Amino acid sequence: MSLTGNRMDDRTDVTTDIVSFHQVEKRYGSLQVLRGISGHVRAGEVLAIIGSSGCGKSTLLRCLNRLESIDSGEILINGMQVSQPKLGSKQLRQLRTEVGMVFQQFNLFPHLSVLENLTLAPRQVLNRSPQESRDRAHHYLHQVGLSDKANMYPDQLSGGQRQRVAIARSLCMEPRVMLFDEPTSALDPELVGEVLETMQTLAEHGMTMMVVTHEIQFAREVAHRVMFLDRGCVVETGNAREVLLNPQSDRLRTFLNRLRQG
Repeated sequence: MSLTGNRMDDRTDVTTDIVSFHQVEKRYGSLQVLRGISGHVRAGEVLAIIGSSGCGKSTLLRCLNRLESIDSGEILINGMQVSQPKLGSKQLRQLRTEVGMVFQQFNLFPHLSVLENLTLAPRQVLNRSPQESRDRAHHYLHQVGLSDKANMYPDQLSGGQRQRVAIARSLCMEPRVMLFDEPTSALDPELVGEVLETMQTLAEHGMTMMVVTHEIQFAREVAHRVMFLDRGCVVETGNAREVLLNPQSDRLRTFLNRLRQG
């Protein structure tokens, strides 16, 4: 059992786009949040998505995971068309196993222990046996450095520990791609590093990741590519270090300067 899950290691071609989206548009009434966004992520690649609040970053992730439907465009996850207006329950179930998502606010069940939080979905969605689910949960808790927290409850953990539990919970589903929606934004500054270190380890082990983040150093050092959004559009994208060290657009230069001053 690997950190990134057996399915990806055994069956994924590294030249394949695990995620691709083309001309995606999303509106909330008269407000257009995504304006013809296109992009892709290959197997084992880390794409950092940056931009000011309200630019569409989180909405894009929620559309990719079918937590939101889109108004037009196309989204493919591991070759599966997930942007069709009506997605069957079988396809939606498959999507939930292919794509893991880590939110800002952890979303752990407070009345369940850490171990119970990790074993619930594998048993109910993947039909894993209780023993296999527990073994897998202990494995990933070890990988995120929380082996001794299995029997504790979320409110007994720090914010950074809860976020690492949330990462381990997603890994228990053996996803092909992980989506991170500003996973450190709700954390105290001294807890950010432990979560970023866990994510860096995932990247080093070849997990395909899309990360919405304001942690520019993490994006520059860990991500392969970066995508800068502004007002629902892709303004600049490319090699993470090149784009962040030598931005070509005035909008990105202004955004990065504001972050440095903050």
